[in-house]
Amino acid sequence: MSAAPWILLRGLTRDARHWGGFAAALREREPDARIIALDLPGNGLRYREPSAARVEDAARECRAQLKAQGLSPPYRLLAMSLGAMVAVAWAQQAPEELKRCVLINTSLRPYSRFYQRLRPRQYPRLLGMVLRWHDAPYCEQRLLHMTSRRQMREVLADWCAWRSATPVSRANAWRQLHSAMRFMAPREAPSVPMLLLAGARDALVNPDCSRRLAQAWHLPLIEHPDAGHDLPLDDPAWVLAQL
Repeated sequence: MSAAPWILLRGLTRDARHWGGFAAALREREPDARIIALDLPGNGLRYREPSAARVEDAARECRAQLKAQGLSPPYRLLAMSLGAMVAVAWAQQAPEELKRCVLINTSLRPYSRFYQRLRPRQYPRLLGMVLRWHDAPYCEQRLLHMTSRRQMREVLADWCAWRSATPVSRANAWRQLHSAMRFMAPREAPSVPMLLLAGARDALVNPDCSRRLAQAWHLPLIEHPDAGHDLPLDDPAWVLAQL
């Protein structure tokens, strides 16, 4: 019997390509399991579609996408940031479809304050990106600076090329951000087994968000002492070792 598929979900305005070499490394480690990196509506190959106005709707889209591909549950979810919120909504909607969830650097109401979920020192950078949304190098350089501790030229070049090829619209970016900010997690943890991973030096989202969630839902939390928001980029081997 083959292992349960891994479904990979990325964050705000990111897509399947942003997993970089991590997805390939996971395939090499688990050759008997299918590894599927999904694009949320509005991102990646789905950039022409409107993004979901609600995280719950994004979860339904992901479930429908897998059904259309003929991939049967149960699934294992590896999800970060906005993608992790989608995973939580999925676990509420259809816990029987999920074997486990690994949530990376996420933040959820009501457990975290708005200034923890998005650090205020990043507001000026984000405003600059809004004003220069179609300037790919400008925006992607700032995103890399905010999300990663590793400033790699080849990564920046890839990100710029992907943004130019499948540009996420400013309207879709706003819809995704708005859906993330309004999403309300349940008071009780979903019945699906969950593991939290966090980068202790996340410059975008305060790692206290993961700590508070772990405390509220009595979940295991493993922190990387030196990684930023994009844990699979900063230390893919470490993430693999936790799965």
